[in-house]
Amino acid sequence: VQLVESGGGLVQAGDSLRLSCAASGDTFSIYRLGWYRRAPGSQRELVATITVSGGTTDYATSVKGRFTISRDSARNMIYLEMNGLKPQDTAVYYCAADLYGPWYWGQGTQVTVSS
Repeated sequence: VQLVESGGGLVQAGDSLRLSCAASGDTFSIYRLGWYRRAPGSQRELVATITVSGGTTDYATSVKGRFTISRDSARNMIYLEMNGLKPQDTAVYYCAADLYGPWYWGQGTQVTVSS
C-alpha cells in the first residue's frame, strides 16, 4: 500500500486547512485509515482514524469538535478537515493504513500554525 498526503501549509491561528491522502496498491486489504502527527520534540500521536467499511471514526481528545476525518472509498481517498487551528497543532501529519495488523505510512505533510 502506498500513501501520499497533500494539503499542508502555513496558516494562522483560527484558520482552516484540509489534508488529503491518496491510497494505492492493495487497498482491498485496508481495514482502516487514519491521520497521525508528530510535533517537534514529541512522539507521534493519533489524530483520527476511520474504518473503510463502516466509516467508524475515532478522534484524539485534543482535536474533537475541530477536526473531521472522512473517506471517499470509490477514490481510495481520506481527508482531514481541520478547523480552528491552534499553534499546538503544528506538526508533520502522516496518513496511515491499517491492514489488520501491519501499518503503512505516508511521507508526511507539514502543517504550521502561527499565533
